[in-house]
Amino acid sequence: MTGASAWTERARVVMLGKPGCHLCEEAWSVITRVTDELGVDRAERSLDEVSEAEREEYWDKIPVTFVDGRRHDFWRVSEERLRSALSS
Repeated sequence: MTGASAWTERARVVMLGKPGCHLCEEAWSVITRVTDELGVDRAERSLDEVSEAEREEYWDKIPVTFVDGRRHDFWRVSEERLRSALSS
């Protein structure tokens, strides 16, 4: 993904995932906790909601976390890394 997609710009933290993904559930839990504590907007997007090119790029990396429109993490979310990114 070369530039930020419109869906990554709607919230400060966006997670791209899919229903029934246990890693997505774990990542969303971390994202929710950190963003609630820091008062930061978050959004969740389904792999089904993005372009075909983005699906092809990310299907094997979900959950993929974006911070400020840039890819931040994939597969797992580190609470410390997320806090650090949001403090910058």
